[in-house]
Amino acid sequence: MELFIGRPSDTYGREPREIRVYDFLDNLGIEYFRTDHEPADTMEACNKIDAILDVVICKNLFLCNRQKTDFYLLMMPGDKPFKTKELSSQINSARLSFAPEEAMLELLDIRPGAVSIMGLMNDKDNRVKLLVDEDVLKGEYVGCHPCVNTSSLKLKTKDVFEKYLNAVNHSATTVVLKGE
Repeated sequence: MELFIGRPSDTYGREPREIRVYDFLDNLGIEYFRTDHEPADTMEACNKIDAILDVVICKNLFLCNRQKTDFYLLMMPGDKPFKTKELSSQINSARLSFAPEEAMLELLDIRPGAVSIMGLMNDKDNRVKLLVDEDVLKGEYVGCHPCVNTSSLKLKTKDVFEKYLNAVNHSATTVVLKGE
């Protein structure tokens, strides 16, 4: 794995959803670092990616209520455990569970394993509410996927939560997760 600045020079073989992320970030003038890798399906693989990017990749969970009418994208530190009960009380939504793959594709144009804040650019109707653990906002950088799990990005936290979210017409709700 290597660390690159910006988009790949050769986009052959890359998914259109990934290229759209690079186009969007470039149009906003947001600088980012990138590394390409095999799909990261173990913590060991994630740790190698984190080391290349020099940032902890955020854990991104796509959740919904029992009726599947309210959808949430939760960003939290990758090394923090997730407890649904802890989150449910903060957002007044009981019975949170992982949203179905069909909803992920329909609302964010993302497949399982690649969930990312970058998918909000595809949520034109603002059906997904962004929830962010306070610890994510404390870092200078955030790490995420460009809507595919074979590349990872490092972006300035300020750029993501100011420029990017404004451009995709979303806002973030800060939550406090203890992970205990």
